[in-house]
Amino acid sequence: MDIWSSIDGFSEHLASERRLSPQTVRAYTSDLRQLADFATGRDVELVDGVTLDLLRDWLWAASEAGSSKATLARRTATAKAWSAWLLRTGRVDSDVAARLRSPKTGRTLPRVVSRGPFDDLLAGLEDRAASGEPNALRDLAVVELLYASALRVSELCGLDRDDLDLDRLTVRVTGKGDKERVVPFGVPAQSAIVDYLTSARPQLVARAAANDRGPTPGAALFLGARGGRLGPRAVYTLVARLLDAVPGGGPAGPHALRHTAATHLLDGGADLRAVQELLGHASLATTQIYTHVSVERIKESYRNAHPRA
Repeated sequence: MDIWSSIDGFSEHLASERRLSPQTVRAYTSDLRQLADFATGRDVELVDGVTLDLLRDWLWAASEAGSSKATLARRTATAKAWSAWLLRTGRVDSDVAARLRSPKTGRTLPRVVSRGPFDDLLAGLEDRAASGEPNALRDLAVVELLYASALRVSELCGLDRDDLDLDRLTVRVTGKGDKERVVPFGVPAQSAIVDYLTSARPQLVARAAANDRGPTPGAALFLGARGGRLGPRAVYTLVARLLDAVPGGGPAGPHALRHTAATHLLDGGADLRAVQELLGHASLATTQIYTHVSVERIKESYRNAHPRA
């Protein structure tokens, strides 16, 4: 089998059998296409011509071209998953990538917004929403729910109106691997969502209909500028703009609100396993990074306040 055909089959396997997100499938596919280009340059076109040495040369070339350790680690994981799939499906006789070693990337702590600055951020959104402007009402509801329920941006954008239970203060979320979970939210988020549903959403629907443009809103909870379902890019732009004015380093996207919510919960005494359930993590080890964040916050306070720190 030629390498390019195997990539198509592997991508279909990731999407339909492993049910990975479209973004993850695209990342794996992109890595393998670059590997295929590299192999073609070495006159290797069939999967059984790919060797461990060729894979190491591919990664070395990427490193020399300036790829980060994180990128190299991802490419290594891609090659290992692809090679294992080739063996499992009988397309090759051996798993050539089994001995491929991934570079250590180190662990970077996620960005977390402190309580004070985050309260100021929400106060600014509330001031804007007080005008009754539809986008401002929607933006407040979006940020409140992202933070209240520690949602991934894809989970928020995928919500339908029927997923909300405003009486019980819960929302049904479809996470990675199409796994559903029910997570709570608080009264401030409830209030912002009710205002959005009552005042803003009907205006956004009417605006799109009047202009005769864009897709129909359907069952989507949050609507974008054209009247269709709000997309991840619009949410990223919103949150990044808000966090630009907030002190702190690290990525300024919607995931920062998820990190912030998890850390604030642990700082407030929440059980680690409860936070794991809220976040939808398959492994407790993934959730444990937030304990490191909390410890770092304690250390920073100690260094700033203790006379003999």
